[in-house]
Amino acid sequence: MSNFPPDVHPDQEVTKSRAGRRADGGVEGNARLTGSLAAVLLVLLAAEGVTVLQVRALLTPHVFIGMLLVPPVLLKMGSTGWRFVRYYVGAPAYRRKGPPPALLRLLGPVVVALTVAVFATGIALLFAPGGWRSQLLLLHKASFVVWLVVMAVHVLGHLVDTARLAPRDWVRRTRGQVKGAGLRQWAVASSMAVGLVLAVLVVPRVGPWLFTGQTGHQ
Repeated sequence: MSNFPPDVHPDQEVTKSRAGRRADGGVEGNARLTGSLAAVLLVLLAAEGVTVLQVRALLTPHVFIGMLLVPPVLLKMGSTGWRFVRYYVGAPAYRRKGPPPALLRLLGPVVVALTVAVFATGIALLFAPGGWRSQLLLLHKASFVVWLVVMAVHVLGHLVDTARLAPRDWVRRTRGQVKGAGLRQWAVASSMAVGLVLAVLVVPRVGPWLFTGQTGHQ
């Protein structure tokens, strides 16, 4: 005897089931991409943190790593923003996954705003006329200090998920469990490649700062 309701054809039920699995796979793929990017950013931000300790002497690597960070940061904002939008428009698969914990959900927009402020003021410092530099430097320092505190909470809150998700597209045992692993790998690698190009193009702007002895955090 059939377990399907009388008004539902078995083929329709199978089609719905497949669509549901594809949607759940999309959610998992988004989570894996976010996790991979988070792991990359942790490494790069740690390196950037080292340059902050002696930024006067390490201004060139500070700027280089900062520009290298821009594309993966933007891509991670895109992946987390996609999850945010899909959840709040009521996509069933994202609803089933559920939202992040309340504190991290509240911190999310703050992290984005402060990240944009830190990077925007840092890049502007390299291109702004001399008369604007003192104001931009103050904004860069202030936004960086607040960003550092908020980002510490953000990183700690997502550390377990990052450790769990980041390797899944890069390990043979789990790579094939969700479609699109190759595409996600290329997205991460491409963001790094674009960042490398940006870094090479922008680093020459450090010259005037080295000449005048001005720095970004001291």
